[in-house]
Amino acid sequence: MNGMPAYERDPYMKTLTTEIVETGMEGGRPFAVLADTVLYPEGGGQPADRGWLGEVEVIDVQRREGTVRHFLARPVEPGPVTVRLNWARRFDHMQQHTGQHLLTAVAADRFGWPTTAFHLGEKLCDVELGVAALAPPDLETIEAAVAEKIRAALAVSTRRVTQAEFAALDVRTRGLPAGHAGDVRLVEIAGTDLNTCGGTHVRSTAEIELIKLLGAEPMRGGTRLAFVAGARVRTRLGAHEARNARLRAALGAPDDEIVAVAEAKLEQLQACEKRARGLEEELAGALAAALAAGPDRVLSAHFEGKDAAFLQALGRRLVESAPTKAALLTASDGDRSFFAVAVGEEVHFDVQTAGREVAAILAGRGGGAGRVFQGKAGSLVERDAAVARLRDLVAVKGAGGKQEE
Repeated sequence: MNGMPAYERDPYMKTLTTEIVETGMEGGRPFAVLADTVLYPEGGGQPADRGWLGEVEVIDVQRREGTVRHFLARPVEPGPVTVRLNWARRFDHMQQHTGQHLLTAVAADRFGWPTTAFHLGEKLCDVELGVAALAPPDLETIEAAVAEKIRAALAVSTRRVTQAEFAALDVRTRGLPAGHAGDVRLVEIAGTDLNTCGGTHVRSTAEIELIKLLGAEPMRGGTRLAFVAGARVRTRLGAHEARNARLRAALGAPDDEIVAVAEAKLEQLQACEKRARGLEEELAGALAAALAAGPDRVLSAHFEGKDAAFLQALGRRLVESAPTKAALLTASDGDRSFFAVAVGEEVHFDVQTAGREVAAILAGRGGGAGRVFQGKAGSLVERDAAVARLRDLVAVKGAGGKQEE
């Protein structure tokens, strides 16, 4: 590609008629090189554009040794082509990227917080600032200062300068790339910022629309500050409003009472869960006593709608109330199945070995400590076989380590 590419000449250009001058494969992906392009290749923290060559989707754009490769959904042939830009994606990137330049300038010039890194994500953006921590009032102050610059509708422009001219200018930069040669591209926000950058930008700070700071967290000795700009703010606000509408309906509360009502309901739920656990412990004790009272040396019971925690509680109670017996306990809760092997202190065989044998029969896995082995069962179809195996083990060892007659 000779000269300045179309995406740099006019970042608002959405279509371009040009030529496919080279095609090939890289990493199993077909690509095309064009005589000119409106599609921006990934670089400088800005993701690559998306678009189409004719009707073929462009799924990535990357720089390669002085050329721009357009990676495609399927191969194409050399020749004339119309390139179309995914404008919604591009303009979003322009809003976020210019928004970052403005945020960086205000943070540095008004507050003395330099930007050390920038990330433009699919949903959120962030900058890393050279400040140890930011309190909520700090965020409000910088957000208001940025909003003032947006309302001023400051012109945003780009230009290229020689390296000699660059050296004489007061430019905000983290340094040129290693081995850089030739002109240096600058992006200027009138009266506010002059920065090295190769990305695409809006024409005026007014086109950023709005920047909303979302929160700060410590990062590498500084602070990472998350933000969204432009249409992302409106999209995010719309999602919040839709969610609030559902919460209002579910909780029967206005917006300013939603948190308090939700917290009260969580407290009620926690109290109910505590009471339910207590009742299940009582139920486990009663069931253990009833099972232990039977004549069989090997006990067996199945429960619908119970979980692994209930089986564990029941298993512990059985170990206490039936020291001469062993039990296979199973439960089903929806599409999940559980099992527990509980062995009294006077039944002398290896509980872990027995538990693994039962787990294998039930196509499951498990573990445990002491006299209870529990786990998840892949299927309870062979439950009777598992009970029979447990009976065999008890018959061989018996209580007190003696084989039964």
